Amino acid sequence: MKHAATVKRILAALGLACAVWLPQLASADAAPAMLLAEVYAANVDVTQYWVSEKFDGVRAQWDGHALHFRGGGVIPAPAWFTADFPPVPLDGELWIARNQFDAVSGTVRKTEPVDTEWRRVHYLVFELPGAAGDFSARVRQMQSIVAQAGVPWLEAVEQTRVADRDTLQKRLDAVIRQHGEGLMLHRADAPYLTGRSDALLKLKPWLDTEAVVVGYVPGKGKYQGMTGALHMEMPDGKRFRLGSGLSDALRRQPPPLGTRITYRYSNLTKNGVPRFPRYLRIREDFQADN
Repeated sequence: MKHAATVKRILAALGLACAVWLPQLASADAAPAMLLAEVYAANVDVTQYWVSEKFDGVRAQWDGHALHFRGGGVIPAPAWFTADFPPVPLDGELWIARNQFDAVSGTVRKTEPVDTEWRRVHYLVFELPGAAGDFSARVRQMQSIVAQAGVPWLEAVEQTRVADRDTLQKRLDAVIRQHGEGLMLHRADAPYLTGRSDALLKLKPWLDTEAVVVGYVPGKGKYQGMTGALHMEMPDGKRFRLGSGLSDALRRQPPPLGTRITYRYSNLTKNGVPRFPRYLRIREDFQADN
């Protein structure tokens, strides 16, 4: 394999097994195996976790050669963006800034990348796919790998520990005040895992989930001639209307039928439908596949 000897020396210096560099992908379009978060619960012992900010970007896995979407497919990044990335797998988020999801999503999904747009993008690394050791060890490895790469737009996500739930809440409050999404908690003693696991938890001030667009409600008043709300269907078949959070652009050109939408809500009503639902975005892996 090209550069294999160099790669082995780098991995050995970092204390990583050579197998880390060699994930077996079925094809360039195959969805990479990733660790997916469960929802934080109040009985969690927060002292056992590393805590980081939850970034509202596009999930991306670097396989040593190319960036891949969570749903599969190669991200068409400019060659200069990844030219000096380390030859080891990384998992992270393509991100511009808080409240800039639509901007970064639009940038990284263009078949022909626009250099001026990509100059604003950072790749925030929060995991080392396939690496040995627990997450505490991988935190140190990530910091070392990123530092050695010396790429300005390649960053290791800051990971910290908290003493108790009150401290965690203060950290969450600070992130929300700065218009962040929330926090991620990664169990310190967890080996590298994929799939849905409570080794990784997400903590937000609201709940969010997905539903499918099954119809449209005509707009009235200032929205005359546009879409007033989306008819949404939940996985259990229940339906509700989603109008809050829709931009004028979305009202003029709503998501196609069958689109999976991520929305946030406060809780469920006694009938099992979301209370105060608000549109967030088209689900990332739907966009990646279309």
